[in-house]
Amino acid sequence: MALTKNERRLRIKNRIRKVVSGTEARPRLAVFRSNKEIYAQVVDDVTGKTIAAASSRDKDIATSKGNKTEIAALVGKAVAEKAMKAGVETISFDRGGYLYHGRVKSLAEGAREAGLKF
Repeated sequence: MALTKNERRLRIKNRIRKVVSGTEARPRLAVFRSNKEIYAQVVDDVTGKTIAAASSRDKDIATSKGNKTEIAALVGKAVAEKAMKAGVETISFDRGGYLYHGRVKSLAEGAREAGLKF
């Protein structure tokens, strides 16, 4: 039986999540990428709380011009700034089953530029 693209991604995501877990000291930066938008949130898995979140649908980012890769970098910067305000400096990156390439890579590099360490 052939897997759909999404089923394959979810299998990879589960494999990643066995290893990558967010703690209070080192929360997890989770990425979700749809065809049109990209979302990122910093999560403490121990308490189940979202510390910071940003997406390409946020008002300040949605109005900016650029292709999807450039907008993903802006989302990375925005989530990093919000996380830094909340007192988070180091995170573990959860690519959510997506390849570390294109928009996911751009988001990660944007977060690094804004000062997050991972």
